[in-house]
Amino acid sequence: MTVDDSGSDRSLPADPAMSDVPDLRTLPVVARTAEDWRTVDRRLRVLVPLSVLLSLWYFVWLLRPERVGNPVLYGLLVAAEVFNLFQAIGFWWTCWHGRDRPDVPLPAAGMPDVDVLIPVYNEPLDVVGPTVAAATRIRGGQVAVHLLDDAGRPELEELAARYGARYIHRPEHTGAKAGNLNYALDRTTAPFVAVFDCDHVPAPGFLEGTMGWMDDAEVAFVQTPQHYANDHVDRLTAAASSQQALFFGGIARGKDGLGAMFCCGTNFVFRRAALDEAGGFPEHSLTEDFELSLRLHERGWRSVYVNKVLAQGLGPEDMRSYVSQQQRWARGCLSAIPAIITSDLPARLRMQYLFSSLFFLSGWTFALYMTIPAVRIFTGAQPLASATAAQFLLHFAPYFGVSLVAVAVAGAGAYTFDAFALLIANFWIQIVATVFVVFRRTGTFVVTAKRGATGPQPGAVIPALAMILLLVTASFYGLSQGLTAAIANNVAFALLHVTVLTIGIWSALVGYRPVARHQLPVPQEVPSIEVEAAVETGVVDTDPVRGRDEDGQPAGAGGGVR
Repeated sequence: MTVDDSGSDRSLPADPAMSDVPDLRTLPVVARTAEDWRTVDRRLRVLVPLSVLLSLWYFVWLLRPERVGNPVLYGLLVAAEVFNLFQAIGFWWTCWHGRDRPDVPLPAAGMPDVDVLIPVYNEPLDVVGPTVAAATRIRGGQVAVHLLDDAGRPELEELAARYGARYIHRPEHTGAKAGNLNYALDRTTAPFVAVFDCDHVPAPGFLEGTMGWMDDAEVAFVQTPQHYANDHVDRLTAAASSQQALFFGGIARGKDGLGAMFCCGTNFVFRRAALDEAGGFPEHSLTEDFELSLRLHERGWRSVYVNKVLAQGLGPEDMRSYVSQQQRWARGCLSAIPAIITSDLPARLRMQYLFSSLFFLSGWTFALYMTIPAVRIFTGAQPLASATAAQFLLHFAPYFGVSLVAVAVAGAGAYTFDAFALLIANFWIQIVATVFVVFRRTGTFVVTAKRGATGPQPGAVIPALAMILLLVTASFYGLSQGLTAAIANNVAFALLHVTVLTIGIWSALVGYRPVARHQLPVPQEVPSIEVEAAVETGVVDTDPVRGRDEDGQPAGAGGGVR
């Protein structure tokens, strides 16, 4: 065992290939089939037109002059509803164009030279080790693996040597992950570059599933999904994984169909010529992958999305890690809006980038919806006039309900209510991100922790707790003033919001409760010979449902809503 100056253990992890307890990230993935996605597309052909009709039904009613109650509240409500309709239209448009690409053979020129880059900062060795080991076993190219250590840890140099990987440590530490990658790009030469975050373990067939698309000289990069192998370890991780599954399912398929898929930071392969033309990874951005994709599309390069899990990583396991991740994404994407608006992109691509960036303004609308009942109870002011609760629900509920069903269908059942509640409960992240971007507050790139903290983290959800306190106080106050129809309606909405918020922050209140860490025994019901075959390919494509949830039921079997 080796111990550093701080007394912490920096022993090299056991060779994953020799372990009797396989890492979760090397176990087979039960993937949705092409027929499953064709079923999704057929259902969306019904749900999208129906959603459009129901949105007209609601907005024609909402925008009538006699609906104006308090002018300020009405204006805010209409602005929020129009924004969410805009986002819904973008979602419908994107998912309508979903497609799955067929398998293609490797480039006709033969086995390509590929530099595999694995950037590392402070992640544990037992997280990094399996990634490096798996990268050295990738087929389909002349692979050179490079471990990019941004902290200068001797044990990482030893780890690289164990697997025959090249160890690269830069003397200057500017530009965070992007700077680390650019430093390595200047010291490598292969015409193609694959990048994996150090917790994402690639399948042996990664290049076999992606490099064939590089036969088209106009393709800059091929992106594959980000799949959280620890999606069943904890309730929070399951919800975060569900959010990822929606994006890398229906949304990414649609973006690919529209030629608008962007790079997502890991599990991709790039053409070096495209990277050179774009000047490498942007070092000023918190979302260097997003802005790099914008630059490349602006220059006429094309992107490809392969809807097949070819690498598995670790999702955030506690609320602080999740919040840190979402803050980085929100600030990075919102800060890219000026560049998107002023870009030379075709209108179709510009709109796709705007839809992705503007999504991170949604928190403002969530906050407004949640505070309206409290404002009504405390002040008597309300946004709508000449409308009963029954009339409102008659027009709003069908539009909202079918929209939720469309989201559930687009995600092929992967998007759960917990994922929806987690999004709503963290509304404040997007508000804070907006303020930081507007006032040009700089941010730093923070690596998402790969292990969950074991204790409760109420400090990570203080804004949600404050909103719950406001709504509960308003409810008690309203009921103390006498039970009228108006009070009853607003108390009901307030308690509905409290329920959603509580579900969304529950993991932070009870603490990280793992079923296991990121290592578990091979499930007994899976014969070992099948596991070996599946690990070799990285995917088991026999069932439309991925994995099992904490109750032992198929994950997503009950569908999901957003």
